[in-house]
Amino acid sequence: MVIGQIEYLNLLPFYLFIKKSNYKIIFKKGYPSQINSLFYQKKVDSAFISSIKSKNKHCLDAGIIANKKVLSVLVCENDNKTDIESATSNILSKVLKVKGEVVIGDKALKRYYENNNCKDLASIWFERYNLPFVFARFCINKNDKTYKTLLNKFLKTKIKIPTYLIQKESTRLGISNKNIKEYLNLIYYKMGYKEKKSLKLFLKLAKGI
Repeated sequence: MVIGQIEYLNLLPFYLFIKKSNYKIIFKKGYPSQINSLFYQKKVDSAFISSIKSKNKHCLDAGIIANKKVLSVLVCENDNKTDIESATSNILSKVLKVKGEVVIGDKALKRYYENNNCKDLASIWFERYNLPFVFARFCINKNDKTYKTLLNKFLKTKIKIPTYLIQKESTRLGISNKNIKEYLNLIYYKMGYKEKKSLKLFLKLAKGI
């Protein structure tokens, strides 16, 4: 099994769970737009791919989701710039008509805690549509039954992050353990009715952008 691995904090619980499974897994690492390419080229069996790229792909009911705020997908005061690591967030900023520099992932999280000159795109989406936002979806190219079993188990399991890993991420990002825990509590993965409704709305609004 070959899984695309995005090395962002928001997927730490998932990869921790996967690494403890009994499956033999190879990880191919990259940032979101790179993982999208690997998935499209079928160089990975599965991955969390950007929501904007997931249309018509075989995806399971799991994603990277935030309700009301996310802290790691921002538009900051600067010239209009996209983030090369992103696909969905760049489009989302245009859908919401928020001007500035798009910043995503761990660098955005660090920036959030360092200053407040940035706007949280999940917050703006929620204020406008009263819905959570789905930033990525777990999609598969093969091993359908295996991944369904794995994902179902993951979604039903409460993942406890060891203290040493929280400290490691705190040191890496330069933010406190408390901030790490706060952020991880904002992220969830199970797609239900509201999440699917939100995704459908986003893809509709993104047409032609």
